[in-house]
Amino acid sequence: MFQLPRQRHPDATDVPKIAPKNFVYNEEVSFLPFSSNSQTELEKPEVLEFQTLVQTMQDVPFGLSTDLEVLSHYNITTSTISLFRMVDNQRIDLEIKDDNKIDDTKMGRFIRIHELHMVTEYNSVTAIGLFNSTVKIHLLLFTDKTSLQHDERMIKYRQVAEIFRGKILFILVDSRVKDNERVMSFFHLKKSQLPALAIYHVPDEDQDVLPLGEVSLEHVQDFCNSFLQKKQMVSLQ
Repeated sequence: MFQLPRQRHPDATDVPKIAPKNFVYNEEVSFLPFSSNSQTELEKPEVLEFQTLVQTMQDVPFGLSTDLEVLSHYNITTSTISLFRMVDNQRIDLEIKDDNKIDDTKMGRFIRIHELHMVTEYNSVTAIGLFNSTVKIHLLLFTDKTSLQHDERMIKYRQVAEIFRGKILFILVDSRVKDNERVMSFFHLKKSQLPALAIYHVPDEDQDVLPLGEVSLEHVQDFCNSFLQKKQMVSLQ
């Protein structure tokens, strides 16, 4: 592994070949292109495009490996961009072939579509990754991000997200965003009922809604447990 300089933030991480998992599993989302162990690979157009991307995307940990042991560890046989995410333990690959031209714009879209965090803010781009996740139960918190209680709510919401990691995807829906009104409408929610939780099972579209006077650990956790128990009972019938 080697480092790529950034203008404002720390360099893209140098992932040692003896501990490649440390880079991947210490971050909610990490982005790791692989190339064969050749210095000429570093002059390829996609690597130069990657260097451009590192300068513009400050919120994603980046690494770049040409080490054969690291490539073998991840079963990489061709130039590949891999996104690793903790929330559902998924790795998503984008292979770069000679007939597959890729630039920093395409790389950036690949990241934004597939990056899922412990709490992922909903928008038209992240929606793609959410519905493609192997985790099929989604919990949505509808709230106003400008509220004085927002930071406190998110701390509690994230704490519960850690408990249900791999079982439920935790999503934030900003009620101020015009495009999110259709999401509220889908769950038959009005702004006067917010903050509120909505839980959704993708395969059968089963859902429950809970308007909240207060976003507390107990309310969120009990709501999740109740829905999981209901789905478990249905599966046993």
